[in-house]
Amino acid sequence: MGRILSILLIGFGGYFLFQNRYRAMNVLFKTPFLRRLAVSSFMGIPGVRDRLMKMVFPPESAELK
Repeated sequence: MGRILSILLIGFGGYFLFQNRYRAMNVLFKTPFLRRLAVSSFMGIPGVRDRLMKMVFPPESAELK
């Protein structure tokens, strides 16, 4: 009985978190430490970092056109 109840509570919690995911992200990212941790983890992924750097700082050949 306890196992079923815990599975249901986890399911309801996941559903509630999904419904309020943007509000939850805003609450988490208000804290500077958590925001810094999330950004550094996200930028630690090589493909993401390279793509973002190409968007922010385009190659010089694009400037010459």
